[in-house]
Amino acid sequence: MILGKTVRTLGEAAKALGLYSVTAMAFSSSLAISSAIAAPAAEAVPAAGYTPMKPTPGIGMPVEGGIGLQQQYSKLGEYGEWIHDGVLMPIITVITLFVLLLIIIIAVRYNRRANPVASKTSHNTILEVVWTLVPVLILIGIAVPSIDLIAKQYKPAPKGALTIKVTGNQWFWTYGYPDNGDFEVVSNMLNLPGQPTINNGVREVGSKPWDGPSHLEVDNRMVVPVGEPIRLQITAADVIHSFAVPSLWFKLDAVPGRINEKVLLVEKPGVYYGQCSELCGAKHGYMPIAVEALPRAQYDAWVLTHAGGVIDGQKPAAAAATVAAPAAVATEAASEAPAADATAAATAE
Repeated sequence: MILGKTVRTLGEAAKALGLYSVTAMAFSSSLAISSAIAAPAAEAVPAAGYTPMKPTPGIGMPVEGGIGLQQQYSKLGEYGEWIHDGVLMPIITVITLFVLLLIIIIAVRYNRRANPVASKTSHNTILEVVWTLVPVLILIGIAVPSIDLIAKQYKPAPKGALTIKVTGNQWFWTYGYPDNGDFEVVSNMLNLPGQPTINNGVREVGSKPWDGPSHLEVDNRMVVPVGEPIRLQITAADVIHSFAVPSLWFKLDAVPGRINEKVLLVEKPGVYYGQCSELCGAKHGYMPIAVEALPRAQYDAWVLTHAGGVIDGQKPAAAAATVAAPAAVATEAASEAPAADATAAATAE
């Protein structure tokens, strides 16, 4: 009898010690997992968090009195600017001056007072060949770089390029990031001080130090990594819109029920503004576009400020599996301990 009580007491003590050790193991494992998860987050996100970039006046936005193209900050934009300023404008200028000169010569030399007897010439083969052939050659010369520019604009994005989905709505934009956890950013134009409210619940422009020009600044910008080809997939939720950013040489229609795709590459960090360029309703003039290009490290920090945000190329499921594995081991150990105690007690009895 005494021996049975002693064995039973020892069994309960062993059981208690077993449960304590399992609990301690699970607790220490959870601490280790928590520290392993928290460490990368602390390294990726600066202590100050994400702060929107302040735009540079005159860069990525219209300028007062501007009559030419905005300064370009993409390779395609620089190429297109060269075609416009270095090829088309000189040709157009020469043709315009030549035609003006011909008109002046004809007006002075062949008016009724200077030339009372009009010429009877009705056909000149050489002249007709020249004025037909020269324009054809000019058009061919213009077509070569123009077709090359079009082909480069619609070249598919490279494999592994970051994808951002742009959706036009009446009258705001939404930006989806499927490669970064599939979160979505809603972008509304900021309200104008002293004027009727355009978007309810949105602050006024100028209330933050990083705000850009009125009618162009938004509450949430489309943030992209600088120096990387980005696959923009553009559509619309209601009517036809058009996503256009002049300083990045980017314009593509947003059509309901259709996804149009084009590559965006920003060469320099900064904020670049555009507007919807397709008449889309009463507030068409109140849906601007703001693109903020950041270095990759800052872009990753911005991504992690959103719920569910992950760095593109990393899978959140892997972290979940790492967390679940020690928990399963602890559960298995806890389930095995009572069974072993019960077996020992039955043997003692």
